[in-house]
Amino acid sequence: MTSITVTINGTAYEGDVEPRTLLSDFIRHDCGLTGTHVGCEHGVCGACTVQLDGEPIRSCLMLAVQANGRSLTTVEGLARDGELHPLQAAFRECHALQCGFCTPGFLMSIEPALRSGASLEEPAIRELLAGNLCRCTGYRGIVEAVELVLRDP
Repeated sequence: MTSITVTINGTAYEGDVEPRTLLSDFIRHDCGLTGTHVGCEHGVCGACTVQLDGEPIRSCLMLAVQANGRSLTTVEGLARDGELHPLQAAFRECHALQCGFCTPGFLMSIEPALRSGASLEEPAIRELLAGNLCRCTGYRGIVEAVELVLRDP
């Protein structure tokens, strides 16, 4: 077992993990933060996306020990003080989700680009979404949600 400390959404989490424990499993099982979903377990679907030091990563492709001493943000960390993050509110308003399984991964992939202040046109938005798969929405609502946040942050 290896002892690790990871700051997740501003809170330090300590744990003893097997060296082969995936970061997604540590987040969900050891820390009890179940908003991060695991879909394909191969890094293809993007459902497990979290932010490591502010950048999106696939938590199913990273070992928990690799996150030792680092800072993570999960979907639970987007909303502050009981208020939805503007991107979460836009997803709701634009009907950008149906079953919701992929939604946390989309949010965690998109938010850094919005935070950077990047000016994104539709082709760039679609490129930003390329690492996340959704079987329900057809992506139009997701693109509209990003456009809404860009118009009215």
